[in-house]
Amino acid sequence: MTDFDGIDPHTLYEILRLRAEVFVVEQVCAYLDVDGRDFLATHLIGQLENRVVAYARWFEEEPGMWSLGRIVTHPDVRGGGLGTRLMSEAVKRLEDRTVVMHAQAHLATFYSRFGFQREGDPFLEDGIPHVFMRREAGVFVPPASPPSQSKRPS
Repeated sequence: MTDFDGIDPHTLYEILRLRAEVFVVEQVCAYLDVDGRDFLATHLIGQLENRVVAYARWFEEEPGMWSLGRIVTHPDVRGGGLGTRLMSEAVKRLEDRTVVMHAQAHLATFYSRFGFQREGDPFLEDGIPHVFMRREAGVFVPPASPPSQSKRPS
């Protein structure tokens, strides 16, 4: 976990590459990922063999309200529990804060395991169905179970 200034250039390159690979290429969604908020954010970076394979960021959206987003895992490591570990760590770090997110609609059930509750109707964001979700400060979330030893084939 680090602020923007604590990210070395090679790691930053890998983060931006991972986000582009998943959000732009895999999900066929042309949008401006580099939005200026990375400078404001705390960055949670998951590495495996010196390679960025998971990532999330959060920042204070408005006083007392934190935004969690850009949550991503590399396709090669999905299904092995890394996303669960990433989210467990994020909510542990944010446990005393109210947190909101624009979650991709198909992941709403996954995020609900971490205390996020869906609010309102689905909406399109960059052509992808999303839902607004909120997690109130102090919501207890059990720790993540250890990741399975198997992973989905790439």
